[in-house]
Amino acid sequence: MSESLSDSALDQLFRTARTYNGYLDKPVSEAQLHAIWDLVKYGPTSANALPARIVWCVSDEAKQKLAALAMPANGEKILSAPVTAIIAMDTEFYEHLPELFPHADARSWFKGNDALAHATAFRNSSLQGAYFILAARALGLDTGPMSGFSNDAVDQAFFADTPNVKSNFISTLGYGDPATIFERSPRPGFDRFNCIV
Repeated sequence: MSESLSDSALDQLFRTARTYNGYLDKPVSEAQLHAIWDLVKYGPTSANALPARIVWCVSDEAKQKLAALAMPANGEKILSAPVTAIIAMDTEFYEHLPELFPHADARSWFKGNDALAHATAFRNSSLQGAYFILAARALGLDTGPMSGFSNDAVDQAFFADTPNVKSNFISTLGYGDPATIFERSPRPGFDRFNCIV
């Protein structure tokens, strides 16, 4: 049975965590990228589908290629971040289900049903993107998730050899610079956006 996390842990994951626009001049190691994935992979997905595919843009060449496909303000963020992750989705994730979900013929649920496969890939890769943010925060890193780029252009530039893989969103990653964030935007209370029925 799980126990509640400490207030400091909840602050780090949620209450005082922020989306960063810039980062300190401090590197992120490849071992840290592996550590993030080693947490992300445990987050629940439908039928253990794990449709997310992550490209970690670390080299100047990769960051420049990605930045050129984003809005100018986002391009600057990509170039200045130690790492930018492309959170993508494999629309043919079901080909891996015999291994990942061996106790049922889950592949047959999606094979030949492109609409269901796409919806499942998008929903669950978005979930995995959220796990990515929380995993990074749990490991002492900060993120800057964003849209504001051309999905089609990113798919051509990074996934031309795997046409079944499509970009979902991107996120910078590093040690956040507090000077680059605004005051926190409003977060409404329970009664405003919730109901109990």
